[in-house]
Amino acid sequence: MHFRIRGLPAEQFAPLFALSDEELAAQGAVRRIADGPRPCRISLTDAKPGDELILVNYEHHAVDSPYRMRFAVFVREGEQTFDEVDGVPEQLRKRTLAVRSFDAHAMMVGCELIEGANLEGTIARLFSDPRAAYLHVHFAAPGCYAARIERA
Repeated sequence: MHFRIRGLPAEQFAPLFALSDEELAAQGAVRRIADGPRPCRISLTDAKPGDELILVNYEHHAVDSPYRMRFAVFVREGEQTFDEVDGVPEQLRKRTLAVRSFDAHAMMVGCELIEGANLEGTIARLFSDPRAAYLHVHFAAPGCYAARIERA
């Protein structure tokens, strides 16, 4: 089973870095300096201490179903969107994850709580259900969105 993992689109967030703190606040966002590994949702890499980040509320599941979702995400300036077939970024491998499968109507049809090192097996299990159209990965402890997985 081949799969494709994607980060968030870099171009959508690039304009935020030119805004003042007041302009960011008007959009419900804040500038932060990383004090430890913070997960950039664009590149699916971790920020290093001292990196500038924007923390913004993002609607990652903009669907017409009860499973419509939004949450806070960190993004880092100048990053390229992670988009790879059959590759799992280190950021996902080293965390506990909640993986949810959704059908073509954006209704949840499966879910698993796993260690990221086991992500490929979970992808295969969830996609073995023919109803599963795509997967969303969340960091389990904070519950925030991490990435989207599609069939490739």
